[in-house]
Amino acid sequence: MCRLLAYLGSPIQPDKLIYEPEHSLYIQSYRPRETVTTSVNADGLGIGWYHSQKETEPFIYKNILPIWSDINLPQLSRYIESECFLAYIRSASPGQASSLSNCQPFSDRNFLFTHNGFIDDFRTTLYQEIRNHVRNTVYQKIEGTTDSEHIFALFLNELVAVDGDWEQALQAALNTLFKLTKPYGVQVLANIVISDGHQLIASRYAINSAPPSLYWLKNAPHFPNSVIIASEPLFPGNWNSFPESSMIRVE
Repeated sequence: MCRLLAYLGSPIQPDKLIYEPEHSLYIQSYRPRETVTTSVNADGLGIGWYHSQKETEPFIYKNILPIWSDINLPQLSRYIESECFLAYIRSASPGQASSLSNCQPFSDRNFLFTHNGFIDDFRTTLYQEIRNHVRNTVYQKIEGTTDSEHIFALFLNELVAVDGDWEQALQAALNTLFKLTKPYGVQVLANIVISDGHQLIASRYAINSAPPSLYWLKNAPHFPNSVIIASEPLFPGNWNSFPESSMIRVE
């Protein structure tokens, strides 16, 4: 079970949330409080961010090491200043390779995508179903083997059908996931965060199971004019738990 973090607001250095809080993303890598299937998140990490002054595609840094073994991210996260970033620490599903292509965030054009959860028995259930479902142009973009990237492929596939409305695209992707899952009856956990640098859309969703934890916080004292989304609260505050089967949009 991975841990996610997303920020949208006034420009900050990502280390203010990745490393500094008392229950930072770094701490959650070895001492998570609300994971269901794992006690550590040690199979990789990633951060994707947008330039605070230029309209560019997002930048991404990934590593297959545990976050506590990465000597570059602490300095990089102090050097960057961004109005919007997504960060992630990985706990790989059984049988999934530890490789950069399997680390998040995933990206396409201006989109960044992170997913916390899993599709149970993915390789023998929905792996081929999803590949058969998506357009060939989307299929060709899949580089890794994770259920997470295949859910991203469903989102990209639906994006064309709804004329670029990505809130509708995410809802349609989740609906498709539900339909594809029905014959197999497996558990699907799908906490998802997507950004284009100006907005965040996040969902807390599951099939045949309770969803993983997910929270949001608006205008924290040290982070005014901002919204933070996280798998677990990073510090004391008025954190709001996402209701099950819910989605929010932050602009």
